[in-house]
Amino acid sequence: MNIQMPMPSATELTRRRKAAMVVQLLISDGGQLSLSQLPESLQEVLTRELGAIRLVDRGTVSAVAEEFLSAVDAIGLSAPGNEDAAILALADHLSPHLADRLRKQTASVRNGDHWPLITSLPNERIVAIMTSESIEVCAITLSKLSVAKAAEVLSLTPGDRARRISLAMSHTEKTSPEAVRVIGRGLAEDYSQTPPMAFERAPVQRLGAILNSTKSDRREEVLESLQNDDPDFASDVRKAIFTFKDIIDRVKPLDVPNCIRAVPGEVFSVAIAAALQSEERLQASAEFLLENLSQRMSQQIREDATEVGKVKKSDGEEAMASVTNAIRELVDVGTITLREPDEEEEEEDA
Repeated sequence: MNIQMPMPSATELTRRRKAAMVVQLLISDGGQLSLSQLPESLQEVLTRELGAIRLVDRGTVSAVAEEFLSAVDAIGLSAPGNEDAAILALADHLSPHLADRLRKQTASVRNGDHWPLITSLPNERIVAIMTSESIEVCAITLSKLSVAKAAEVLSLTPGDRARRISLAMSHTEKTSPEAVRVIGRGLAEDYSQTPPMAFERAPVQRLGAILNSTKSDRREEVLESLQNDDPDFASDVRKAIFTFKDIIDRVKPLDVPNCIRAVPGEVFSVAIAAALQSEERLQASAEFLLENLSQRMSQQIREDATEVGKVKKSDGEEAMASVTNAIRELVDVGTITLREPDEEEEEEDA
């Protein structure tokens, strides 16, 4: 016995069923739809609704199509509709730091899956998750890591905590994909964000740059005070400082001609004259520069320095600062590189 069920009218159809019909119409007409951009839960609902449709009369199809076109025509604004698209739309209008951070997030998050952000974190950050979050969350996190990375993280996690997390992995089998997705998003919000920095450079670099341009007496006074209050910080600041007396230890001999090329001849002659009249370290740097120039140029500069005569301390410091500033500019643009303060000693020990 063949019983034909009556087909529902457009007014009796649910919004989901109508959406499925519109999708079928577009696909049948050769349209390309980016359904993968929808959350997987909606993709699943759409699939179920479309699978439940068999035959629909022309009148119902026309009514659903007209209702869809009317709804589209009534739209006054079309916004991105999801976070990834919003980031791409706004990136050029945000602050550079925030735009860069959001672009990186967009590159890592696809279809609401934040786990790539977590699994790419350094081990130290993941260990922070292991020691701060619930045992169950830690077990799920460990399960999302590669075997090699999970082994490293587990070895860095305190013993008792590591054992409890390992035991909890036996209870993760029935965890739903949606729960894992939500956990990933929460962890990404808490652990993958780089806190905004007020300064581009580290404190050591900032203070080192300031002291580079400070008068020598005040510079030594500040360094001595730092040495008394925070020896480690003082040591790092000394390494960040580059003054005329550091030239002999940190400039490579082959780079000397480039270093003096940007310094006016008369200024360089004053700097050499002042250095040769000063303490041993300054004299050594002056001799180092002269020894790594051509013999003719070196002799000419020595004669010019002799003609300069006695140099006032302030004039000498200004001229020597011009030389070191020129060297630092070459370093900043990558023309030359300085040797690290301990590099020579390490090479000798080797």
